[in-house]
Amino acid sequence: MQRLYTTFPNEWPGAGLLLLRLAEGVPSVVEGCTNAWRSGAALAAIPHAVDVVSGLLLLAGFWTPIGGVLQALVEFANVLAGAGYEHVVRAMIGLSVAMLGPGAWSVDARLFGRKRIDVTVLKD
Repeated sequence: MQRLYTTFPNEWPGAGLLLLRLAEGVPSVVEGCTNAWRSGAALAAIPHAVDVVSGLLLLAGFWTPIGGVLQALVEFANVLAGAGYEHVVRAMIGLSVAMLGPGAWSVDARLFGRKRIDVTVLKD
């Protein structure tokens, strides 16, 4: 996973990525849950379940590229189904997060972040 990102930014850039992940993940989980509840049929609830899973991945910052791309696919499908322009914006945010990475405050950074190797010179 480290190879997908050049860095796991922290401080202000990391906070910005966290805000992007929150702005994408929270509405996805909320809308996915409410729409799955309303749909009733199991087959009709599959896209909403994918919406919830991708939102949870983005919230945690776990498998961020996969979550972002899944989110973009769901939102573009909503646009093709006749939803409004806000789904285009959410799809672009999902793609942006997938391309930029999760940031330092994520599960991906804890699992795949930079490893420190302390090389000290031993003196006799």
